[in-house]
Amino acid sequence: MSGRKQAPTARLRRLAAELRQLRAASGLTRETIEEKTGVNTATLYRLESARARPQKRTLITLLNLYGVADKTDRARLLELTRDVGQLDWLQPYGPGLSVGYQSYISFESEADRLRNFECLYVPGLLQVEAYARAVIHGVLPALSDDEVEQRVRVRMQRQNALLRERRTELWVVMDEPALRRAIGTAEVMREQLLFLGRAGESPNITIQVLPYSAGAHPGMQGSFMVMEFPNDDPALIYTETIGGGLILEAETDLIRHSGIYRHLVAQALSPAETLRFIHAAAQAA
Repeated sequence: MSGRKQAPTARLRRLAAELRQLRAASGLTRETIEEKTGVNTATLYRLESARARPQKRTLITLLNLYGVADKTDRARLLELTRDVGQLDWLQPYGPGLSVGYQSYISFESEADRLRNFECLYVPGLLQVEAYARAVIHGVLPALSDDEVEQRVRVRMQRQNALLRERRTELWVVMDEPALRRAIGTAEVMREQLLFLGRAGESPNITIQVLPYSAGAHPGMQGSFMVMEFPNDDPALIYTETIGGGLILEAETDLIRHSGIYRHLVAQALSPAETLRFIHAAAQAA
């Protein structure tokens, strides 16, 4: 097992789920597995809860014990072990980022569909650099200039991956105050709005604005992201509070947030109306 704390990824969660299922099917307890293999119960718990990445020899030992003889199944599970590493581009920034934030970035990078509602500012994946810098300075005033720049670089890397690869579908609903709040200078706001208009024309990006005229709505409770993954991996919810980011995976959370998102989409301006709205706001900025 790797000595460094492993930030969860979608593939690591899938591997952990399969190990739990294999152990359940075997009828063996963690204590019995420790007696038979030497893999201690604490290590097994971390592997089954996606808190650690198994070494190849440990995984092979467990597969042998569980009677997984099919070569295709064994190769698939071993491939999951090789694939769960951290994003290469994120590694230089890792020491300055919380494990929770690294986990969110890893999940985001593996998702094939992102559903984002933002009520206070333009979503991070669609921020220009100057706007991102002003947001981070304002929201996290205790950060040093170097820490702010680190977060700006990470945010731009996330955005570049989305816009360059275009393999992830991003659907954003923004409350109107997210566009009206002056963040940075007037020039920064104009640059941000013009960029947002261009982004909304990308084939993998849909943007909707929820206007003031919509009145009260369920999104007023706070911003959130629904992350959906390929291979039938369960979706996740990400939401931020003053205490930090939260990743929710309970089915009740998914049902509730997905329902709220559908409601917000129905209340918001259409994508075409939204682009006209954004262009008008940019001209007025």
